[in-house]
Amino acid sequence: MAANADYSAHSSVNLQQPWHTYPVETTLSILGSSAVNGLNREQIAERIKYYGKNELKERPGRSNWQILLDQFTNIMLLLLIAVAIISGGLDLLELQRGHLAKIGVPFKDTIAILTIVILNGILGYLQESRAEKALAALKKLSSPQVNVIREGQRREIDAVNLVPGDIMLIEAGTQISADGQIIEAFNLQIRESALTGEANSVNKSASIEPLDRDTPLGDRLNFVFTGTEVLQGRAKVIVTNTGMTTELGKIAQMLATVGNEPTPLQKRMTHLGNVLVAGSLILVALTITIGLISAGWSALEELVEVSLSMAVAVVPEGLPAVITLTLALGTQRMVKRQALIRKLPAVETLGSVNVICSDKTGTLTENKMIVREIETVNRNFLVTGEGYSPKGQFLDSEQRAIDPKTDLELHHLLIASVLCNDASLNLDNGQDSILGDPTEGALLVLGAKAGLNLSLTKQELPRIAEIPFSSQRKRMSVICQGVNTVLFTKGSPELILEQCLSYQSGLESLPFGDREKEQVLVANNAMANRGLRVLGLAYKNLLYPPELTEISEDELIWLGMVGMLDAARPEVQIAVTRCREAGIRPIMITGDHQLTALAVAKSLGIAQAGALVISGQELDKLSPIQLENL
Repeated sequence: MAANADYSAHSSVNLQQPWHTYPVETTLSILGSSAVNGLNREQIAERIKYYGKNELKERPGRSNWQILLDQFTNIMLLLLIAVAIISGGLDLLELQRGHLAKIGVPFKDTIAILTIVILNGILGYLQESRAEKALAALKKLSSPQVNVIREGQRREIDAVNLVPGDIMLIEAGTQISADGQIIEAFNLQIRESALTGEANSVNKSASIEPLDRDTPLGDRLNFVFTGTEVLQGRAKVIVTNTGMTTELGKIAQMLATVGNEPTPLQKRMTHLGNVLVAGSLILVALTITIGLISAGWSALEELVEVSLSMAVAVVPEGLPAVITLTLALGTQRMVKRQALIRKLPAVETLGSVNVICSDKTGTLTENKMIVREIETVNRNFLVTGEGYSPKGQFLDSEQRAIDPKTDLELHHLLIASVLCNDASLNLDNGQDSILGDPTEGALLVLGAKAGLNLSLTKQELPRIAEIPFSSQRKRMSVICQGVNTVLFTKGSPELILEQCLSYQSGLESLPFGDREKEQVLVANNAMANRGLRVLGLAYKNLLYPPELTEISEDELIWLGMVGMLDAARPEVQIAVTRCREAGIRPIMITGDHQLTALAVAKSLGIAQAGALVISGQELDKLSPIQLENL
């Protein structure tokens, strides 16, 4: 407990450190915490005071008065207000002279112009204030809870009260609320798509050896990050960063520093306003000058009145109202398409877009892994269907539908897919969803499409032992015992293939030759080049239930490979086509391997002949001009 007692030495520690490069013991020491007891009350109070709440700081929203005032800041409205004042002044002058017949209804132009200005402001205010209120309501969602160890006891607290040095406990279903280093973990799988954009889960563990300082975020396997989700397993984590010092906070900070660039419409309106002001002044000057030359100074007063009237006539009073109404209608259409517009001019900006850079995962794709292909040594199959729905067909190489339950070779592979699996599939009320790793969920959906009763299959061959997947082993193995005892393995095709002596062919297993193994490797590479994530499956029968060790995973029988992908949203190809027809160039951004990225982009219609694939490292080296010319 010496670390806890010596808190003063750690009260102002710099949180911007390469924590992932430190051993856990070093991190605990720097932050003055204990893996067993966590922080004490005094430490927590002082750290909240010093570091603040665990929340992302945002620029304050606009007040109602600010929203209203913003409606009257464009030059066209200011010009109209000036025109209304001048027009009112001229009418007042005529009234004072008793020239009522000359002006007809007093102040009619002033009233008309100010009515247009006020209605324009009210319309813009109502639209933008509604959007601000909707955003505020989204931000008022209840604060998530998090389990921590404080003063030696497990407690549940609001996530906003987390501080650096807290010992955070996470498990399946947890939304991670702070960045932290893993102290200990069991079978921990994290979905980091919110941060990295990748649909595949990431296996995490406490590092035996510290990582390099320049290790990318996606490869910091000893670390968890704010905004990501625990799919499986559990872990104890020491919080290293909260609020704006987290990786998500850094992104928020970069977004907050982006200035408000005037929209193309605002630029054109400003230019038009400047031209009208200049034109009006020139018109006034010319009228007065020519009048003075021809009529002399005695006509000055009348010349001023005439020139100002002409200047008023130049200004298009109805233009701002027409523009605001048009933008408001556009905003309403966007709302119907689930897009919230904070400021009316943003609608017009969308019409000026000529390049769209879109994230792949969850935007172009559904963030749902789906098995599309199955390869055995001598056969290949295609699988149809969408999302997590159990509806779909199995097609052979001649596009004929087959019954996978009567195809023994395929049936073996499907059983292995279901049993060597930690995910669960929910098919209630048509709301198809999975709990767990998306890749494993895709295998369960594959079994459901084949007509397997998933729960009955697991009951008939219950699991009695397992070795979880790890980034070092790149495979997962389970032993299931029913009438027979069977070991099932799934993982990297290349590594599992090395452990196989034979392959399944119908009801029998045949010895693996060099030709067959080369055939499998070629098929694996071809599937990867088509943008598929490939898993190999194998099994072997056991005479008795042994302890599951590395030695148990040899002399396997190869079942085959499954190729899966994160399915494209059905509307994406149509949207891409419409973008190209509108002169907009779509660009896909992803963390996938370059070959996989190119294959996915081609399937979506984004990549065409001669398409260029650029890595993040190459992109960083480009100058703004080079980037613009890509």
